[in-house]
Order: sequence, then C-alpha cells, then structure tokens
Amino acid sequence: MQNENGDNVDLYVPRKCSWTNRLIKAKDHGSVQINVGNVDPTTGLYTGDSTTYALAGYIRHKSEGDMALTDLASKNDAKLLASAIAE
Repeated sequence: MQNENGDNVDLYVPRKCSWTNRLIKAKDHGSVQINVGNVDPTTGLYTGDSTTYALAGYIRHKSEGDMALTDLASKNDAKLLASAIAE
C-alpha cells in the first residue's frame, strides 16, 4: 500500500528468490540475502555499489546455493561488461 506521497507503507514486503523467482516467506529461516560488489571491468577496482541477491531456503536445502549465486553473478558480470563495451 502507498500513502498520498507515493511512499511504500506496508509493514512487510516479501522478497523473491533471485534464482527461482519464488516468494520467500517470512518463516523461511534458511533464506539469505547476499550483496556482491560490482567491479570496474577496466581497472578491476570496486566501484562502490553492489548487486543484491536473495536465495530461498529451498535452494540452499538442495545444496544448489553456490551454483545459483555463481550463475547469477556471472550473468550480471556479463551484462555489466557488455554495457561498458557499448560506452
């Protein structure tokens, strides 16, 4: 729900798993949210911003969290590299 100014005033906003697009429920205590720092492709230095990934407990329970995070980060890296080349 939003107020008159357009600000989000909900008490709870559910997250979605970045890998499976499943909703992460409030009682999913196995879920994690990880911030991965972005690196400048030319200098190799940290740019100061990061990309957030949320992984559901279901993925971690199946021991696929490492594979999911690696694939998500590599896809994001390819997008950032392509945008840097286009500039």
